[in-house]
Amino acid sequence: MRVSAVLSTTGFAVALAVGLTSAAFAQTSSTPSSKAAVRRAADAATPHFKRDENGNLVPDIRAAAAIAYDPQTGQVLWEEHSRDERSIASLTKLMTAVTFVSDGPDLNQRVAVTRADMRNASTTFLKAGDVVTYNDLLHLALMPSDNAAARVLARTSPGGADVFVARMNLMATHLGLENTHYTDPSGLDPDDVSSALDLARVITYAAADARLGPIMRTAEYEVHAVARTFTVHSTDRLLGTDLDVLGGKTGFISRAGYCLATLLQIPQGPPVAVVILGAANSALRFGEARHLFNWLVGRSEGLSGGLLLPPGKHN
Repeated sequence: MRVSAVLSTTGFAVALAVGLTSAAFAQTSSTPSSKAAVRRAADAATPHFKRDENGNLVPDIRAAAAIAYDPQTGQVLWEEHSRDERSIASLTKLMTAVTFVSDGPDLNQRVAVTRADMRNASTTFLKAGDVVTYNDLLHLALMPSDNAAARVLARTSPGGADVFVARMNLMATHLGLENTHYTDPSGLDPDDVSSALDLARVITYAAADARLGPIMRTAEYEVHAVARTFTVHSTDRLLGTDLDVLGGKTGFISRAGYCLATLLQIPQGPPVAVVILGAANSALRFGEARHLFNWLVGRSEGLSGGLLLPPGKHN
Protein backbone atom coordinates (compact mmCIF):
# COMPACT_ATOMS: atom_id res chain seq x y z
CA MET A 1 0.00 0.00 0.00
CA ARG A 2 1.33 3.46 -0.88
CA VAL A 3 2.30 5.86 1.92
CA SER A 4 -0.42 8.31 0.84
CA ALA A 5 -3.01 5.56 1.14
CA VAL A 6 -1.76 4.65 4.59
CA LEU A 7 -1.99 8.29 5.62
CA SER A 8 -5.52 8.51 4.24
CA THR A 9 -6.71 5.37 6.01
CA THR A 10 -5.02 6.19 9.28
CA GLY A 11 -6.16 9.79 9.07
CA PHE A 12 -9.78 8.74 8.66
CA ALA A 13 -9.63 6.57 11.76
CA VAL A 14 -8.01 9.18 13.94
CA ALA A 15 -10.26 11.93 12.61
CA LEU A 16 -13.20 9.93 13.89
CA ALA A 17 -11.40 9.46 17.20
CA VAL A 18 -11.17 13.22 17.79
CA GLY A 19 -14.69 13.91 16.62
CA LEU A 20 -14.58 14.54 12.86
CA THR A 21 -17.38 13.01 10.83
CA SER A 22 -16.58 10.98 7.74
CA ALA A 23 -18.03 13.77 5.58
CA ALA A 24 -15.85 16.36 7.26
CA PHE A 25 -12.81 14.15 6.80
CA ALA A 26 -13.59 13.65 3.12
CA GLN A 27 -13.76 17.41 2.64
CA THR A 28 -10.37 17.99 4.30
CA SER A 29 -8.06 15.23 3.11
CA SER A 30 -6.84 16.15 -0.39
CA THR A 31 -4.93 19.45 -0.28
CA PRO A 32 -1.51 20.04 1.35
CA SER A 33 -3.11 22.10 4.12
CA SER A 34 -5.75 19.48 4.73
CA LYS A 35 -3.11 16.74 4.82
CA ALA A 36 -1.42 18.75 7.56
CA ALA A 37 -4.76 18.83 9.35
CA VAL A 38 -4.96 15.04 9.06
CA ARG A 39 -1.49 14.74 10.58
CA ARG A 40 -2.54 17.02 13.43
CA ALA A 41 -5.61 14.83 13.95
CA ALA A 42 -3.41 11.73 13.98
CA ASP A 43 -1.14 13.29 16.58
CA ALA A 44 -4.12 14.42 18.65
CA ALA A 45 -5.58 10.91 18.57
CA THR A 46 -2.41 9.40 20.05
CA PRO A 47 -2.35 9.50 23.86
CA HIS A 48 0.91 10.37 25.59
CA PHE A 49 1.82 9.14 29.06
CA LYS A 50 4.48 9.68 31.70
CA ARG A 51 5.39 8.31 35.12
CA ASP A 52 4.44 10.28 38.21
CA GLU A 53 6.53 10.47 41.38
CA ASN A 54 5.07 7.15 42.52
CA GLY A 55 5.85 5.41 39.27
CA ASN A 56 2.22 5.34 38.11
CA LEU A 57 1.41 5.81 34.46
CA VAL A 58 -0.48 9.11 34.07
CA PRO A 59 -1.53 11.27 31.12
CA ASP A 60 1.02 13.64 29.63
CA ILE A 61 -1.36 16.28 28.34
CA ARG A 62 -0.11 18.61 25.60
CA ALA A 63 -1.68 21.86 26.74
CA ALA A 64 -0.78 24.83 28.93
CA ALA A 65 -3.16 23.73 31.68
CA ALA A 66 -5.70 20.98 32.22
CA ILE A 67 -7.79 19.26 34.86
CA ALA A 68 -10.09 16.32 35.47
CA TYR A 69 -12.48 17.14 38.32
CA ASP A 70 -15.17 15.16 40.14
CA PRO A 71 -17.95 17.69 40.80
CA GLN A 72 -19.77 15.36 43.18
CA THR A 73 -16.89 15.12 45.62
CA GLY A 74 -14.87 18.20 44.67
CA GLN A 75 -11.86 15.93 44.13
CA VAL A 76 -9.20 16.82 41.58
CA LEU A 77 -8.60 13.54 39.74
CA TRP A 78 -5.72 14.82 37.61
CA GLU A 79 -4.32 18.27 37.03
CA GLU A 80 -1.51 20.27 35.56
CA HIS A 81 -1.24 24.01 36.21
CA SER A 82 -4.95 23.91 37.05
CA ARG A 83 -4.85 27.01 39.26
CA ASP A 84 -2.89 29.17 36.83
CA GLU A 85 -4.76 32.27 35.68
CA ARG A 86 -5.04 32.25 31.88
CA SER A 87 -6.89 33.99 29.11
CA ILE A 88 -9.93 31.82 28.31
CA ALA A 89 -11.45 33.21 25.09
CA SER A 90 -15.04 32.09 24.48
CA LEU A 91 -15.20 29.91 27.57
CA THR A 92 -16.22 33.31 28.96
CA LYS A 93 -19.64 32.73 27.37
CA LEU A 94 -20.38 30.03 29.95
CA MET A 95 -20.54 32.73 32.62
CA THR A 96 -22.39 35.06 30.24
CA ALA A 97 -25.12 32.44 29.90
CA VAL A 98 -25.17 31.56 33.61
CA THR A 99 -25.44 35.22 34.59
CA PHE A 100 -28.13 35.96 32.04
CA VAL A 101 -30.49 33.17 33.11
CA SER A 102 -29.93 33.80 36.83
CA ASP A 103 -32.69 36.45 36.84
CA GLY A 104 -35.22 34.12 35.21
CA PRO A 105 -35.79 36.14 32.02
CA ASP A 106 -38.50 35.34 29.50
CA LEU A 107 -36.52 33.40 26.93
CA ASN A 108 -39.26 33.89 24.32
CA GLN A 109 -38.84 37.67 24.42
CA ARG A 110 -37.52 39.10 21.15
CA VAL A 111 -34.80 41.74 20.88
CA ALA A 112 -33.15 43.49 17.96
CA VAL A 113 -29.50 43.22 16.96
CA THR A 114 -27.75 46.57 16.45
CA ARG A 115 -24.75 47.62 14.38
CA ALA A 116 -22.80 48.16 17.60
CA ASP A 117 -23.35 44.51 18.54
CA MET A 118 -21.81 43.49 15.22
CA ARG A 119 -18.72 45.72 15.29
CA ASN A 120 -15.52 43.62 15.21
CA ALA A 121 -17.55 40.63 16.39
CA SER A 122 -15.31 38.18 14.51
CA THR A 123 -17.51 35.07 14.71
CA THR A 124 -21.22 35.82 14.28
CA PHE A 125 -24.18 34.53 12.30
CA LEU A 126 -26.33 37.55 13.09
CA LYS A 127 -27.00 40.66 11.02
CA ALA A 128 -27.83 44.16 12.20
CA GLY A 129 -31.61 44.42 12.33
CA ASP A 130 -32.22 40.75 13.09
CA VAL A 131 -34.96 40.28 15.68
CA VAL A 132 -34.46 37.08 17.66
CA THR A 133 -35.49 35.54 20.97
CA TYR A 134 -33.29 35.29 24.03
CA ASN A 135 -33.48 31.53 23.59
CA ASP A 136 -32.00 31.95 20.11
CA LEU A 137 -29.24 34.16 21.51
CA LEU A 138 -28.31 31.60 24.15
CA HIS A 139 -28.11 28.88 21.49
CA LEU A 140 -25.97 31.14 19.31
CA ALA A 141 -23.61 32.06 22.13
CA LEU A 142 -23.12 28.53 23.44
CA MET A 143 -23.21 26.44 20.26
CA PRO A 144 -21.36 28.25 17.43
CA SER A 145 -19.85 30.73 19.94
CA ASP A 146 -21.47 33.79 18.38
CA ASN A 147 -19.85 36.93 19.81
CA ALA A 148 -22.57 39.35 18.75
CA ALA A 149 -25.15 37.15 20.48
CA ALA A 150 -23.22 37.38 23.75
CA ARG A 151 -23.08 41.16 23.37
CA VAL A 152 -26.84 41.40 22.81
CA LEU A 153 -27.50 39.34 25.96
CA ALA A 154 -25.35 41.75 27.97
CA ARG A 155 -26.58 44.97 26.35
CA THR A 156 -30.27 44.22 26.79
CA SER A 157 -29.94 43.08 30.40
CA PRO A 158 -30.98 45.50 33.21
CA GLY A 159 -28.34 48.23 33.49
CA GLY A 160 -26.70 47.42 30.17
CA ALA A 161 -23.39 45.78 29.29
CA ASP A 162 -21.19 47.33 31.99
CA VAL A 163 -23.56 46.33 34.78
CA PHE A 164 -23.88 42.88 33.24
CA VAL A 165 -20.10 42.30 33.27
CA ALA A 166 -20.03 43.40 36.92
CA ARG A 167 -22.73 40.81 37.59
CA MET A 168 -20.61 38.16 35.86
CA ASN A 169 -17.82 38.91 38.32
CA LEU A 170 -20.25 38.81 41.26
CA MET A 171 -21.45 35.41 40.05
CA ALA A 172 -17.84 34.23 39.90
CA THR A 173 -17.42 35.26 43.54
CA HIS A 174 -20.70 33.56 44.45
CA LEU A 175 -19.47 30.31 42.87
CA GLY A 176 -16.20 30.49 44.81
CA LEU A 177 -14.00 31.04 41.77
CA GLU A 178 -10.60 32.27 42.95
CA ASN A 179 -8.74 32.99 39.71
CA THR A 180 -11.48 34.36 37.47
CA HIS A 181 -12.21 37.85 36.21
CA TYR A 182 -14.31 39.07 33.28
CA THR A 183 -14.04 42.27 31.25
CA ASP A 184 -16.50 41.55 28.43
CA PRO A 185 -19.27 39.01 27.74
CA SER A 186 -17.86 37.44 24.57
CA GLY A 187 -14.32 36.39 25.44
CA LEU A 188 -12.76 38.45 22.66
CA ASP A 189 -10.95 40.50 25.30
CA PRO A 190 -7.78 38.60 26.33
CA ASP A 191 -8.23 40.02 29.84
CA ASP A 192 -11.12 37.59 30.40
CA VAL A 193 -9.22 35.15 32.60
CA SER A 194 -9.80 32.04 34.67
CA SER A 195 -8.17 28.77 35.65
CA ALA A 196 -8.82 25.17 34.67
CA LEU A 197 -10.10 24.44 38.19
CA ASP A 198 -12.50 27.39 38.16
CA LEU A 199 -13.75 26.46 34.70
CA ALA A 200 -14.39 22.88 35.82
CA ARG A 201 -16.77 24.34 38.37
CA VAL A 202 -18.39 26.69 35.85
CA ILE A 203 -19.06 23.99 33.24
CA THR A 204 -20.54 21.77 35.96
CA TYR A 205 -22.82 24.57 37.14
CA ALA A 206 -23.90 25.54 33.61
CA ALA A 207 -24.54 21.96 32.47
CA ALA A 208 -26.79 21.37 35.50
CA ASP A 209 -29.01 24.31 34.54
CA ALA A 210 -32.22 23.06 32.91
CA ARG A 211 -32.12 25.91 30.38
CA LEU A 212 -28.42 25.75 29.47
CA GLY A 213 -27.53 22.05 29.68
CA PRO A 214 -29.80 20.99 26.79
CA ILE A 215 -28.37 23.76 24.61
CA MET A 216 -24.83 22.49 25.11
CA ARG A 217 -26.00 18.98 24.23
CA THR A 218 -27.48 20.16 20.92
CA ALA A 219 -25.45 19.68 17.74
CA GLU A 220 -27.68 21.64 15.33
CA TYR A 221 -30.19 24.43 15.88
CA GLU A 222 -32.46 26.50 13.64
CA VAL A 223 -32.69 30.19 14.44
CA HIS A 224 -35.99 31.84 13.52
CA ALA A 225 -35.32 35.55 13.16
CA VAL A 226 -38.31 37.67 12.19
CA ALA A 227 -37.07 38.16 8.62
CA ARG A 228 -35.07 34.98 8.03
CA THR A 229 -34.26 31.48 9.25
CA PHE A 230 -30.79 29.97 9.47
CA THR A 231 -29.10 26.91 10.95
CA VAL A 232 -26.08 26.83 13.25
CA HIS A 233 -23.93 23.97 14.52
CA SER A 234 -22.06 23.35 17.74
CA THR A 235 -18.29 23.78 17.77
CA ASP A 236 -18.04 20.92 20.29
CA ARG A 237 -16.66 18.02 18.25
CA LEU A 238 -17.19 15.57 21.09
CA LEU A 239 -20.95 15.75 20.49
CA GLY A 240 -22.20 12.88 18.38
CA THR A 241 -19.28 10.63 19.29
CA ASP A 242 -19.24 7.66 21.64
CA LEU A 243 -18.81 10.01 24.63
CA ASP A 244 -21.80 10.97 26.78
CA VAL A 245 -21.48 14.76 26.73
CA LEU A 246 -23.46 16.56 29.44
CA GLY A 247 -22.17 20.00 28.47
CA GLY A 248 -19.31 21.63 26.67
CA LYS A 249 -17.91 24.90 25.33
CA THR A 250 -14.97 25.73 23.11
CA GLY A 251 -12.86 28.86 22.89
CA PHE A 252 -10.00 30.34 20.91
CA ILE A 253 -8.10 33.59 20.63
CA SER A 254 -4.36 33.90 20.06
CA ARG A 255 -3.47 34.58 23.69
CA ALA A 256 -5.65 31.76 25.03
CA GLY A 257 -4.86 29.06 22.49
CA TYR A 258 -7.43 26.35 21.81
CA CYS A 259 -9.60 25.70 24.86
CA LEU A 260 -12.33 23.27 25.87
CA ALA A 261 -14.44 22.85 28.99
CA THR A 262 -16.68 19.80 29.04
CA LEU A 263 -18.70 17.66 31.45
CA LEU A 264 -18.64 13.97 30.55
CA GLN A 265 -20.46 11.00 32.04
CA ILE A 266 -18.36 8.02 33.07
CA PRO A 267 -20.33 4.83 32.22
CA GLN A 268 -21.88 3.47 35.44
CA GLY A 269 -19.96 6.18 37.27
CA PRO A 270 -20.00 9.86 38.14
CA PRO A 271 -19.80 12.80 35.77
CA VAL A 272 -16.35 14.33 35.37
CA ALA A 273 -15.40 17.83 34.28
CA VAL A 274 -12.47 17.94 31.87
CA VAL A 275 -10.87 21.26 30.95
CA ILE A 276 -8.09 21.77 28.39
CA LEU A 277 -6.53 25.23 28.09
CA GLY A 278 -3.92 26.49 25.65
CA ALA A 279 -3.73 23.57 23.23
CA ALA A 280 -1.78 24.17 20.03
CA ASN A 281 -4.63 23.32 17.67
CA SER A 282 -8.32 22.48 17.69
CA ALA A 283 -7.91 18.72 17.20
CA LEU A 284 -5.55 18.54 20.16
CA ARG A 285 -8.01 20.03 22.67
CA PHE A 286 -10.60 17.38 21.78
CA GLY A 287 -8.06 14.57 21.58
CA GLU A 288 -6.52 15.39 24.96
CA ALA A 289 -9.93 15.67 26.59
CA ARG A 290 -10.77 12.22 25.25
CA HIS A 291 -7.43 10.75 26.40
CA LEU A 292 -7.86 12.15 29.90
CA PHE A 293 -11.41 10.84 30.08
CA ASN A 294 -10.40 7.39 28.81
CA TRP A 295 -7.66 7.23 31.44
CA LEU A 296 -10.23 8.06 34.13
CA VAL A 297 -12.56 5.35 32.82
CA GLY A 298 -9.65 2.90 33.00
CA ARG A 299 -9.02 3.88 36.63
CA SER A 300 -12.71 3.53 37.47
CA GLU A 301 -12.54 -0.02 36.09
CA GLY A 302 -9.70 -0.84 38.48
CA LEU A 303 -6.64 -0.43 36.29
CA SER A 304 -4.04 0.81 38.76
CA GLY A 305 -2.26 3.91 37.51
CA GLY A 306 -4.60 4.28 34.52
CA LEU A 307 -4.47 2.68 31.11
CA LEU A 308 -1.59 0.60 29.84
CA LEU A 309 1.00 2.61 27.98
CA PRO A 310 0.88 2.02 24.22
CA PRO A 311 4.17 0.75 22.81
CA GLY A 312 6.59 3.45 21.77
CA LYS A 313 4.70 6.34 23.34
CA HIS A 314 6.92 7.11 26.33
CA ASN A 315 7.51 10.84 26.76
